[in-house]
Formats: sequence, C-alpha cells, structure tokens
Amino acid sequence: MNAHIPPSPSAPVLAIVGATGVVGQALIDSLSRRNFPIHELRLLASARSAGQSVAFHDDQITVQELNEDSFAGVDIAFFAAGATISRKFAPLAVAAGAQVIDNSSAFRMQDDIPLVVPEANAHTLHPGAKIVANPNCIAAILTTALAPLHARWSITRLSLSTYQAASGGGAAMMDELRDGTKAALAGEDFTPQVLPHPYAFNFFSHNADIDPETGYNGEELKVIAETRRILDQPSLPISVNCIRVPVLRAHGIAVSIRFADHVNAVSIRSAIADAPGLRLVDDAASNHFPMANEASGQEDVLVGRIRPDLGDPSGRTITMFVVGDQLLKGAAQNAVQIAERLRDIAVPEARQRETL
Repeated sequence: MNAHIPPSPSAPVLAIVGATGVVGQALIDSLSRRNFPIHELRLLASARSAGQSVAFHDDQITVQELNEDSFAGVDIAFFAAGATISRKFAPLAVAAGAQVIDNSSAFRMQDDIPLVVPEANAHTLHPGAKIVANPNCIAAILTTALAPLHARWSITRLSLSTYQAASGGGAAMMDELRDGTKAALAGEDFTPQVLPHPYAFNFFSHNADIDPETGYNGEELKVIAETRRILDQPSLPISVNCIRVPVLRAHGIAVSIRFADHVNAVSIRSAIADAPGLRLVDDAASNHFPMANEASGQEDVLVGRIRPDLGDPSGRTITMFVVGDQLLKGAAQNAVQIAERLRDIAVPEARQRETL
C-alpha cells in the first residue's frame, strides 16, 4: 500500500531510493517531521528488501524493488543508495520526469549540477535543475556554520579536524560499534568486519583510501573540494584531518577560521546566534559546549567554544567547535530542505504561468 495524503494540485509524488538504509529511514523521518506535502510516497530498495513494510504517518508502505520503471509519475526522487546506483538510475528518473536529489558522491563535482546546502548557497538552485547533489556530511555541517561568517567577513583559510560517527558508514558500521562495545565490556574478543580496526573505545584516521600524491584520504579530499564549491571559493586553502570516533550518529568539527580582516569572538557569537539552522552552545562558565549526545536527533547544528586563535597574533583567526547530526543535517534533512527550496521556487513560477 502506498501512503496517500489528501491530494492537492501542488503535492508531489515522491520516491526514496535506498529506503531501508539508515539515510533512507532518516529521509522518511525528516519528511514527516517537516510536514513536507506528499501526494504519494514510493519506497524503493533492492530485491533483498522488497516486500518489507515501513510506517509513515498512519499508513504502512510496502517497499518495492528498484527497477527501470520505478519512476513513472514521480516528481521528486531522493537517492540514498550509493554512487553506483545513482549513476545508473538517476538519469532514468530524470528521463521519467523526476527531479533527483542525490545523497551520493556521484554528481557532487559536476559543474552543471548544483551542490547545495540551503543555508549557504540556495541561490544556486533553479526550478529546472534535473539533478541536485547533496554534499558530504562534514561539508554540509561545516558550511552551515561557516556561511553566515563568510557572508560578513570573507574567509581566507580553514584548518579543521573532524570527529566522525559510525552513521557515516551506514547501518553495518553502527552495528559493529554496538557489537564491539558489548564484547569489550564483557571482556570478549571481537574481530571487526566493517572497519580495519577495533572501533569500541578507540579512534583512528578515517578508513577511506589514501591518495598517494597528497597523502590525504578520500574523505579529506571530498571535504576540501566540496567546501570550496559550496562557498564558491575554488582556491580556498583548507587543511583537514578526518578521524573516526566511537559515536553513533553526530559528527564533530574543530575548526580554525582565518578571515580577511580582524574579527572578535563577540561578533562571531552574535552572527552564529542569529543564523538559520544553527544553535549557539557556548557556556564557558559551565564548560558546556557542543556535544554529540545533544546534537543527535536535532535539526540544528550546534556551534560553540568560540575564541580567538592564539596562534595568529594578527587577530584574524577564530577557533570554534561544530557538532551536527550526520543523518539529518549531514544527509537526509539537507536533502529535504533542498526539496523545500525547489518547491518554493517552482510553485510561484507555476502560478505565474497560469496567469499568462
């Protein structure tokens, strides 16, 4: 059975590819919590998952097997199933008349496809966009925090270290963290299957492949390239270390930001407090700053520990700590926000055509 909300002329038919994965499930949750208007919701996945039943509002939706005919009549297709699936099926969805919002890395650096974080570069969206790319989770969370600062004081350099949760590697990595932790607490041996190293009570460099020329791993190179593209600063100097930590779903980023001119922590705090999608958590008296357990399940990105970087005597550098839910702002929620923006710019155009 498909979920039907009382139809209206402007309510779209949606599809989610990879609906049974952790990002697919987060997409379903985000659509519900943000009350996105839906005429029909189709849940698509591999043959292994087809036939499962998923709750949405007061309905149970049966997961369908993804195939070449899955997109007939679909207005917006969310992809959350990896780059290989996106490269094969996104063009088919577009050919069937759908707009695609893709969570994979397949299209992020393609010049003719917008890479969008709505708080940072919504202006790059246009109603005729056939495919819109959703960024890497760190890039999405980071640029949400940087956008209001870059708009007011031009950023000239970034240096960051990330603390990345298991959710970035999907359900299997989250399960490995849970199982490894149980084994460690019980004093039992545990052999990791998903990651190359034990995860429980451990942290290590991100397991993406190392680029032999730069020495950076694939995750770090994604963060650099995508952050530059979202901020429209193709030559912005960025250094990054990506680390996996034993947390289930919220990513942390310690970032040092150099600006073109002198800045102060008070002004930075004010800009963060006034910006959409951010929550200031900066209580030095109580030593209370952004934490993974407080960011998990939250739509806002938490920002705090804002202070001058004592390593820069020029007064142009600020250091701060950013934490965001990887499954929400780092993936599903950002995709739904993109769909909201596409709808906002498409509906006025449709009304304008009706009056001509």
